Amino acid sequence: MAGFLGLFRRGRHERAGFQLYTTAVSAARDPFLYAHCGVPDTLDGRFDLIGLHAFLVIHRLTREPEPGPTLAQAVFDAMFSDMDINLRELGVGDLSVGRKVKEMWDAFHGRSKVYTTALEADDPEALEAAITRNVWRGTEPPAGAPAALARVVRAQIAHLATQPLTALVKGEIRFLPAREAEQ
Repeated sequence: MAGFLGLFRRGRHERAGFQLYTTAVSAARDPFLYAHCGVPDTLDGRFDLIGLHAFLVIHRLTREPEPGPTLAQAVFDAMFSDMDINLRELGVGDLSVGRKVKEMWDAFHGRSKVYTTALEADDPEALEAAITRNVWRGTEPPAGAPAALARVVRAQIAHLATQPLTALVKGEIRFLPAREAEQ
């Protein structure tokens, strides 16, 4: 019975989770992140920014009492439902989609862990190192780019913390424009 009730609660937040995820995707598409912060404008670069912005929402929600964690799960579910659809639209075969989504889930989970660890330790250098490793994946980032993106992340976290859970439950969230967040 408890499992059934858990599904009901998650379903109740499905629309809000999708709206929060959609707003995170919009924030991840801010041209400033690519032009000024040097994020590669590639499939991988876009995945990393979408994942990073979804992480910011989930990170915010998991620090709240219920329904925060349930809503965080709804955001996660919306993200990976979207990833499944996008892979299919890119022509990935049905037999490969599940494996690819699992790889994406593993990547997101790993990134979330290192970002959380750096943020909880209040360690800007660890956050910058994690961003460098994940966003530029072994290539040399433009000078100052990881620090700029880390500043955006910290500013977004502070900004998201000011938004009430009542608004988030309605699917309402606001990100700072990246240019403003980076300063």
